[in-house]
Order: sequence, then structure tokens, then C-alpha cells
Amino acid sequence: MIVERDISKVRVGMYVLEITWPKEKFHLVKAHWLESEGIIDGLKRKGIEKVLIDTSKTKVMAKIDKPSTAPSQRQVLRHKSSWSDQRFQQEVIKAKRVFDRSKDIQKQLFHDAQNGCPLDLGPVSDITDESIDLIFDNPDALACVINIRHKDEYLLEHSVAVSVLITIFGFYLKIEKETVRKLAVGGFLHDVGKIMIPDNILNKPGKLTDDEFEVMKSHAQHSIDTIERTPEISELSLEVARLHHEKLNGGGYPNGVSAIDISIYGRMISICDIFDALTSNRCYKQGYPQVKAFNILRALAKNNELDDELVDHFIKCMGVYPVGALVELDSNRLAIVESHNLEDPIRPRVKPFYCLHPNHFEVDKDIDLASTTEELIVKCVTADDYDLDMDQIIAYLAKEG
Repeated sequence: MIVERDISKVRVGMYVLEITWPKEKFHLVKAHWLESEGIIDGLKRKGIEKVLIDTSKTKVMAKIDKPSTAPSQRQVLRHKSSWSDQRFQQEVIKAKRVFDRSKDIQKQLFHDAQNGCPLDLGPVSDITDESIDLIFDNPDALACVINIRHKDEYLLEHSVAVSVLITIFGFYLKIEKETVRKLAVGGFLHDVGKIMIPDNILNKPGKLTDDEFEVMKSHAQHSIDTIERTPEISELSLEVARLHHEKLNGGGYPNGVSAIDISIYGRMISICDIFDALTSNRCYKQGYPQVKAFNILRALAKNNELDDELVDHFIKCMGVYPVGALVELDSNRLAIVESHNLEDPIRPRVKPFYCLHPNHFEVDKDIDLASTTEELIVKCVTADDYDLDMDQIIAYLAKEG
């Protein structure tokens, strides 16, 4: 039987066909089962009030005792974490496939831009839609994947990661889905003009000279020119690409526009672009841990380069310890952050995977740091700090987890 249900009466295991209220603001790309309380909680946070359910397809996801009262936020988070225990690795593998396909599409875009061919928007729209669906169902998995990076593929991976980050940020800010789609496409295309920059400048390990920096800055205008020639590109996608290097104090490029002319979307992509650039490893530079990158974003906001309120929102969106970040525990082990604890953001849920002294892989059960006093995070680290590789780490977790 197909019935309309208030979101407060929706349960894990139900099969949702579509959103019926507010109907104009949201729509499902495809019908699916509600596989966790976390997904239902996400629907509520977005302001969804009613959905259409096919009761004939309801299935039992897990045996859960019915609470006598409404569950607290901590209880919801713990249920989500239990679901993560069972499926997080599989979701990460699925997300990595999307990320890898995104890089292939990005490679073709660079090839077309370099040869003066129009960009094919079809594959870009398809893959960003797929990313949006993944983020809508489980943002933690794709957030984790953007940390699996290769030093020699920064040019390909950066734009893909920025597209993912602005999508996650857009959903956090409760921006309607259709607008988020356009932001994701703009993020995906925003640096396509970098293919026009000579390699000796683009990948120079040392500081650029003034003349070299002028050449580097020209990539922004190359990107704008290329995107403007793209058939059926939206004004919003072009807008975020045009504004990604502009600063509120007017000191950005290519047009030196000031705060009054920089929309919230332009301010968002600047934050996402800088954060990814700071945290990414390159062939000539190791990326910063996420926590240090957050401090740099705050400093840029204080200098009136970035929007301070949006920087705060971005940090809350990503979490003090972002999903996919590596941390060292006081038990001399490394762990990967699997999910946030909203009530206690400095104590996320983590999965230990590596022992120090002597160094060796050794997976252990997940730890909710908010529920124990026996483990603490010592510091946020990077894989390179221990001569490890994120691909190797994820492959090990997928096999053992």
C-alpha cells in the first residue's frame, strides 16, 4: 500500500518513493529504503515534513527495541554509528568508485579545454548527481574518500574534492538540492583553466616569482572563458567558478571584486578551495592536518579575506576532526575518524587500524570516544607522517573491517 507519512512517523526499513512536502523544494533522485536513523535525521534537518511510503516493501533492517520515549540525539547518533560499523567500509568503496570516475571525467575536461573544444556538461552533471545522492545518503563515506589522494594527481583531484566539499557544505547550510547541484558543477569546473599554465610554474616546488605568480593567476580567467563557452552551463555554476579566488577585502583575482559583489556561493567555494589546497599532498609539498587548516581559515577570515561566519559554519560542518582524518590515540595507535559526535565534537567515533612501536597494521573494533575515558586523541596526523598511504589504509580497512 502506498501512503503519505509524516516524517515523525517514518521508521528505518521503510521504502520511500518521494517527498510530498515541501514538494517544490526537494525531490528524490530515486526511491530507496531508509537504512538508518541517521538518514531519517538528515531528512528532518533539511525541513522535510511528509514523504510517500510503499508499505509493501518495508523490511526489517535490524532488531531494535522500541523506546518508551523519543530517542535523544545521543541515542540517534549511537544507532547511526552501529549502522556505520556494518556498512561504512562498503560505502567507502562505493564512494571511491565515484571519485575515480570523477577523475576520469576531469581528465577529459582538461583535454578538451587544452584543445579549445567545448566542454561536455553531460558526464559532469551525471557524476555530480551521483555524488549528491551518496552525500544525501551517507556524507561520511564520500568525505572520507576525498582524503585518499595521490601526490601526482592534485590537478585532477582538487576540483573533484572541491565539488564534494561544497556539496557537503551546501547540504549542511540547508540550501535546496537544485541549487546544490549547480554549486557542485561549478566546483567541478572551477579550475579547468589550470591546464593552460606551464608545468614548470604549476608544479614549482619553491615560491613563485612575481612574474610567475601573474601567470599562475591567469588560470582563473582561462577557467571563466572556458566555462562561458560551455553549452547549457548555469549562471550559478559560472558564478562560483568566477569568484573562487576573490577576497572580501578586494585583494583577490581575476577582477579584484569586494565583499558587496561576492555572493554567499562565491564565499563558500573560496573556503572549500582553500581548505582542500591546504590539506592536499602534492609532489613537492605535504598537506597540513585538517585542524591546522581550520586555524589558517580563521586567520584569513580575521584578515577580511574570507567570510568569518561561513568559516565557522564550515568547521562545524566538517567537524573538529573531519571524517576521514587520521588521529593518533594515547594508546600509541592510529585511527581513522568514521563519524562525528554532535554532542561532543572533540570526541568522534574512530576505528583504530595501526599500532606504533613496533609499527604494524592491526585493526580493532570502533571506539566511540564520547563514551569512554580510556582513549583520547593526542593529535591529528597525516599518513605521510608514518610513511603510510591512504589507499593502503582504506584497502586494509575494507578487507579487515
